[in-house]
Amino acid sequence: MRARQTTQAIVAAHPGLTIQTSPLLQEIHLPAWEGLTMAQVAERFPEQHRHWQETPEQLELDHRHPVVDLWEQASHFWQELLTHEQGKSILIVGHNGINKALLATALGLPPSHYTALLQSNGGVSVLNFDASGYAQLESMNLTAHTGQVLPAYKRAARLLLVRHGETDWNREERFQGQIDVPLNAQGQLQAERVAEFLQQVPIERAFSSPLLRPKATALQILGYHPQVELQLVPDLQEICHGQWEGKFRAEVEALFPGMLDQWSKTPHQVQMPEGENLAQVWERSLATWRGIVEQTKAVSLVVAHDAINKAVISGTLGLGPEEFWRFRQGNGSVTVIDYPQGVHGQARLSAMNITSHLGGVLDCTAAGAL
Repeated sequence: MRARQTTQAIVAAHPGLTIQTSPLLQEIHLPAWEGLTMAQVAERFPEQHRHWQETPEQLELDHRHPVVDLWEQASHFWQELLTHEQGKSILIVGHNGINKALLATALGLPPSHYTALLQSNGGVSVLNFDASGYAQLESMNLTAHTGQVLPAYKRAARLLLVRHGETDWNREERFQGQIDVPLNAQGQLQAERVAEFLQQVPIERAFSSPLLRPKATALQILGYHPQVELQLVPDLQEICHGQWEGKFRAEVEALFPGMLDQWSKTPHQVQMPEGENLAQVWERSLATWRGIVEQTKAVSLVVAHDAINKAVISGTLGLGPEEFWRFRQGNGSVTVIDYPQGVHGQARLSAMNITSHLGGVLDCTAAGAL
């Protein structure tokens, strides 16, 4: 009933839409726990509760594995939907558990990642599928329209990962990499808006790539947090594109035929001429991220670049460079990564690529080169 009521409220603003139901969108089946609070579950089912929090794929109730079953249910839903629907914008309204499973199965994450994704009441997520069925997560768990700027969290380590505002080279689709290109007027406006968006968040520490575009974005945000000193971290710099830097896509294709196609299909196999490969970016990004997490007790701000942010998001979810295109990072966007079990526990992606402060649910920022 709760999902149907939510759907009806949304559809009321879109005359002509009809509502279809699917049993594959029902919530996770936990019959022995229904009607109980989580505290009661922990008291009455201590072993199962431990699995629920630490190894959800091993949770067994009534001789079934509900999280594993939920993953199969979500996979069947995508198979049915994508077989019959192509090229359409489709609204899916579900529940906490099934929505996690839908997102995870689309992205290739196993049942062990049940607690690695957060879904808030009324949260909006956007997935884009290409003709082959490959999914990119455009945004996840947007909650600003509900009155919550960011998803709620218990007192724990929270990191806000921001991509810098737009540059002229982003707009022109020119590869910039580690060339120190400043924000353009639109990028400065994006920095101002993300600063306003985060002004009430109690930021404790702040870190940035030393390049002009993220540094200027970070300083704009910290204008509302004058007590916080910005720390510049060289290993947060964008991927080094080597001989691609400063060039348009047509110039790169002329000089290195076929490499752009390889970059779009198998990016982890590309060695930038006189530059980096994604394995190197993953290594330095995640090592730096772990160091920042270790210093975080409450909320830290990290402002970096497209490739760095994608490496951090993918890496914290256990994904490698081959999944580089799975996650979108718009200019001026905010991603939230929490550590509810402490900085040595599993990371949780609580929201991703929030661009609500830039004009709406869908990401309309520049889709240009890195």
